[in-house]
Amino acid sequence: MLSIMATEPDFTVDTLGKAKIPSPITYSTVEGDAIASYVRDDERVLYDIEADVQGESKAYTPAQLLQKAGPRQKIYFSPSHVHAAIVTCGGLCPGLNDVIRAITRCLWYRYGVHRISGVRYGYQGFLPEQNIPTMELNPTVVDDIHKIGGTVLGSSRGGGDQTEAIVDTIERMNVNMLFAIGGDGTQKGALSIAEEIERRGLKISVIGVPKTIDNDLAFIQRSFGFETAVAEATGTVSSAHTEAHSAINGIGLVKLMGRDSGFIAAHTALASHEANFVLIPEVRFELDGPNGLLEHLKKRLERSGHAVVIVAEGAGQELITASDLTDASGNRKLADIGVYLKGQITSYFKKIGMSVNLKYIDPSYIIRSAVAAPTDSLYCSRLGNNAAHAAMSGKTKIIISQVNNVFVHVPIQMVVSTPNRVDPESSLWRDVIESTHQPLTMTNE
Repeated sequence: MLSIMATEPDFTVDTLGKAKIPSPITYSTVEGDAIASYVRDDERVLYDIEADVQGESKAYTPAQLLQKAGPRQKIYFSPSHVHAAIVTCGGLCPGLNDVIRAITRCLWYRYGVHRISGVRYGYQGFLPEQNIPTMELNPTVVDDIHKIGGTVLGSSRGGGDQTEAIVDTIERMNVNMLFAIGGDGTQKGALSIAEEIERRGLKISVIGVPKTIDNDLAFIQRSFGFETAVAEATGTVSSAHTEAHSAINGIGLVKLMGRDSGFIAAHTALASHEANFVLIPEVRFELDGPNGLLEHLKKRLERSGHAVVIVAEGAGQELITASDLTDASGNRKLADIGVYLKGQITSYFKKIGMSVNLKYIDPSYIIRSAVAAPTDSLYCSRLGNNAAHAAMSGKTKIIISQVNNVFVHVPIQMVVSTPNRVDPESSLWRDVIESTHQPLTMTNE
């Protein structure tokens, strides 16, 4: 489900200037000739496609419509003068190498850009004191990197707040375009970098590619790596079910990614068909009492002899002692809900004298480092291509997204303005309830 803002969104796309240079890519300008076409700046897409049949028809301004992504007939940069830089930030995610590969190959083969630098280890790679050399990127280097997990550039958290130092390095490198591949923190850093570039009067394009395995970026229908994560997690839940089903009063407890959103947990439950309880950050639950998780888990075991529980890493944090610590990206450090639940479940059943066999599985890092599934690899290729087209045409301060199955440009400011969360009243969560048969609520209020 896409995020909905309380105020009217503004999808106005910033550009560095008028695109005057004929593109080296030859496409058609004639509709209906069965030949691949350029995309015009005035081609737009509706964000909110829901309609009230009783309501009045609505007229839209350009700012209320999303601009289509794709190759333009006229570009801003002269390809022979371009020096492009690509950086990957934050935690690992399936598909990072696929995006690097796509951007590099599109710039090289379609535009003739032959100066492409990979900035290593995230924004840290821009900081002079780190003394980290860049990696030269070309088709030979990137051709097979989609077959391995992680990122050939390396990644790190933090450093994105050192905006002036980063832009100083970008200036020294004579970079014309920066591709920032990462999630919320990365894109906030990219926006600050773009604003500093603008303050200095520089003509440098900053393009974001949305990487967050949790799928929690606003106005992003699906972030890359998400489908691979669900596929990998589904296998883990299947293993947990096998373990639980093969034991007397067996319980399979699986902790999945999802700091602030439960999309992976919800989708995995629907894909596996084997979860009996799904716990996510957006839906509060209690452990004790007649309508708490533990009582319902006991009833499930009495009824069926086994149970599978999926918990997102950010679920139930209010049950554990809160921490004020943050990581290098500024994210609040979470208590381990998986280990906590394992202890609470074990203690509860020991207290009531009911023997259980609990297996706890945390596959987080295995999933994050996986090679992208075919659907994600395809998606990453299209994201990367569209990012290259956007930069060459002089767009800046945007993220490439897919909305209503169309690739579009979304201002970074819009993407980082509000998080994407599972709506407990949505059809997605309703389907999870119907799949698991868990109670509508697990609180005692």
